[in-house]
Amino acid sequence: MAAPAKTHRATPGQTVGPFFAYGVEYPKMHEVAFPHSPGAILLAGTVRDGAGDPIPDAFIEIFGADADGSVPRDRGAFRRDDHTFTGFGRAFTNDEGRYEFWTRNPGTSGTRAPFFAAIVYARGLPDKLHTRIYLPENTAELDADPLLASLSSEERATLVATRTADGWLQHDIRLQGERETVFLVY
Repeated sequence: MAAPAKTHRATPGQTVGPFFAYGVEYPKMHEVAFPHSPGAILLAGTVRDGAGDPIPDAFIEIFGADADGSVPRDRGAFRRDDHTFTGFGRAFTNDEGRYEFWTRNPGTSGTRAPFFAAIVYARGLPDKLHTRIYLPENTAELDADPLLASLSSEERATLVATRTADGWLQHDIRLQGERETVFLVY
């Protein structure tokens, strides 16, 4: 018997609202890697609105490969055991719009430049926003990356993090306006 034809349109997106922490929050959710494990770095930034003001109630999800380029496939990305690199994490912004993740520099197993896939949720957004956060170091890989190569230098700059003196990553996300982060459509 064949499956019935689809008869309903997809439900439209809805704004996240002020209560989205219920059901998405779990212990150590921002610890993609244990902070004291070898290679652990801090990925941090500020989420800003079109006027440049910080957004105090957004949340960010990231997913990235481990330092060797391997993508975690094990179940249990929501459990933190202080040993396992999970690849996935969530972080809420604080009152100053700042988010932080403990993670590792993603490696690559191919020709693509290493990056974190990121999703932004915030009140007032009818749907989540997808973007990427690239490592700044290997300019040859950045130049060869198909997505980055398709962008202007100003657009490209919104996707590439900066490295701090401590070796950590700083990456701000602008939802609209001047220096708006490039968002992807899926």
